[in-house]
Amino acid sequence: MGVFAVLMVVWWAVARAELVRPLYLPGPGAVWDAFVDANRCRPISADSERIVCGEQGYYLWGHLLASLQRMAVGVGAAVVLGPVVGFLMGSIRWVRVAVEPYLNFIRSLPPLGYLGLLIVWFGIGDLSKYWLLFLAAFPPIVIATINGIRNNREDRIHAARSLGASRLQVATQVVLPSALPDIINGVRIAVGFAWTTVVAAELQNGLPGIGGLAYQAGVQLRTPLVIACIIVIGLAAIALDSAIKRLGEVLVPWQGRA
Repeated sequence: MGVFAVLMVVWWAVARAELVRPLYLPGPGAVWDAFVDANRCRPISADSERIVCGEQGYYLWGHLLASLQRMAVGVGAAVVLGPVVGFLMGSIRWVRVAVEPYLNFIRSLPPLGYLGLLIVWFGIGDLSKYWLLFLAAFPPIVIATINGIRNNREDRIHAARSLGASRLQVATQVVLPSALPDIINGVRIAVGFAWTTVVAAELQNGLPGIGGLAYQAGVQLRTPLVIACIIVIGLAAIALDSAIKRLGEVLVPWQGRA
């Protein structure tokens, strides 16, 4: 909290002294006002009776919820399919050899590199955004699952087989539980990367959406609203990461104990 307080004081002092033009760095008060206005109904101007609610037809929390819903679909599909593909690649050599080059190809591409193609294929609606977020989250989860499968201790597998466990039992009761910490870490990385891709996903027809709102505010040179959106995006990222970390502690209570 001390560091945060110092940063706020420095920010306020720089803005107050106008060392940087307000267009480039508005003060904390202006950012707070933009945040409040984006979450309430207000007159469109001081001398107008016309009322506008939120920004771009939605409250700011509505934009955030729309982005989270897109994340839930795109990243949710990656969370379901990623461990399956990773398990196959980690367990069967020819599958890994056949699929790994394509996985690395997708992983190396920046989201904006294939956004245009996704729009051509799936249009500017939410379907292209789902695919973009899926492609951003899928490779980290697959790679984490492969590492978890390959890092299994051989003595545990041999012990299970010597006790009469079938291949399915070894896979579900020995291999997957041992790989689960790596899979959880892969999901954390994937969600973080996908969340940073939200702005790119919402460049085209991204309203409602917190990334789309930040982009539109930037185009309109509404810097306080842009900074307010950035802060909300960052806080949401911290909340998502904390939730996944807590989920991992619940699902993998034995991590670090054996």
